[in-house]
Amino acid sequence: MLRVLLAEDMLMLRRALVSLLELEEDIDVVAEVDSGDDIVPKALEVRPNIAVLDIDLPGIDGIRAAARLHEELPECRTVILTSLGRPGNLRRALEAHVSGFLLKDHDPAQLADAIRSVAAGQQVIDPHLAVATLQAAESPLTPREGQVLRLAADGDDIADIARKLFLSAGTVRNYLTAIVTKLNARNRVDAIRIARESGWL
Repeated sequence: MLRVLLAEDMLMLRRALVSLLELEEDIDVVAEVDSGDDIVPKALEVRPNIAVLDIDLPGIDGIRAAARLHEELPECRTVILTSLGRPGNLRRALEAHVSGFLLKDHDPAQLADAIRSVAAGQQVIDPHLAVATLQAAESPLTPREGQVLRLAADGDDIADIARKLFLSAGTVRNYLTAIVTKLNARNRVDAIRIARESGWL
């Protein structure tokens, strides 16, 4: 029996997915959460084989949660199920050791098949998105610039970012200026928008 943890913040969709998966004889949904912050603690508690995660969750997003899950419970494989089908999100997901990446507009039966395939050690990626990712531009930001912008997107001010990354406030300002310039943005808010739309955050 495959033990599945499901993370989706929209209650109606989450319940529908649970109901669909519970119809499968070999799949048991052992936990459902509505926040990214709850994924790893709940997974450590119930020990699922597969975690099915939305990207856009309250708290940390599904991709960051997948990376933490890989570190703390590496035997649990992860499938991203999302409406955010952007090449940058697929790249981030693969870097986070995600085994599956599906869009929400697929036939529901494909999710059960993907769960079985991932449990068997295969990788399941939406083919159209895989092609688009090969053709899309990579993020021009360095890993550190990505960290700074991600914290800014989370609402942290310069002092918070400096404290969390052990940098001076001046260095953080320099990073933010470089980010705005690289993304050809008008300001920090515009840079966040551009990076989100490109799937780089």
